[in-house]
Amino acid sequence: MDVIGMGNLNYDVILLLDKFPEFHEKMEAKEAYFGLGGAAANTISWLAHFGVKSGYIGAVGNDEIGKAHLEYFKRIGVDTGGIRVVGEPSGVAISLVHGEDKRIIKYPGANRFRNFSKKYAKKGKHLHLSSNPPYLVEKAVKFARVTKKTISLDIGEATLPSQIESLVDYLLMNEDEYRRKFGKLDLHLSRAKNVIVTLNGGGALVRDEQGNVFEIRGLSARVIDSTGAGDAFDAGVIYGIIRRWDIVDSAKLGMLLAYLTVQKIGARSTIVTFDEVKKIAENLKLDLPL
Repeated sequence: MDVIGMGNLNYDVILLLDKFPEFHEKMEAKEAYFGLGGAAANTISWLAHFGVKSGYIGAVGNDEIGKAHLEYFKRIGVDTGGIRVVGEPSGVAISLVHGEDKRIIKYPGANRFRNFSKKYAKKGKHLHLSSNPPYLVEKAVKFARVTKKTISLDIGEATLPSQIESLVDYLLMNEDEYRRKFGKLDLHLSRAKNVIVTLNGGGALVRDEQGNVFEIRGLSARVIDSTGAGDAFDAGVIYGIIRRWDIVDSAKLGMLLAYLTVQKIGARSTIVTFDEVKKIAENLKLDLPL
């Protein structure tokens, strides 16, 4: 396999609101979305639609949601050999969305029982991690170092173990997460080999292994729902990495996929094939090595 993802497998409930409810207030949502989710799983879903041979490490419950995850992955060609089925309810994520503000409630459920499988991970050339506890991140990063695989890590607000930060090939974060973790938006403060940070309001900053910093301009879009935008961005970056693009072009593709994602409700509702992405990139006159 080209890429193996590891992270949560959730069922997403997304409610678009005119305002957030007050104490004990009942209200109706103006729109709703129900579907499969999980950050790394969303990223792998994009890659599978691009024809990338992919697999996944995770855990689901022995319930209808768990079955839906497995059936969906099989349908789009993702190997499910790394997914455990356990006697706990599958994970659920509920998002309340008002404009660009979002409140999220998660129940991890079966996700707590995933294990990092070295035997399974050996089958992939690149590992992508998102929404994982520090002990699993550490295991995966050290494994990638020993086996000479590349690894990308979307760390979010989770703790980044200091002893393995310099071993991470591609560290992905948003601007707020980076500022909270490192104090200011200086990409040289991270010891990861390459650092990619998405910026508030669009665009991204990229720092390569040589210490060069580049700014990628964002694409203007009316944001309907930002759920999964970062996961789509990660998919673009990873696609570029495994196709041996430079890191700037990889981040440009990431920006395009995030731009598509925010214009609809749900993390996977805008996933399209690579041929369709090529047409959109041409229409937007993006200079990409497609």
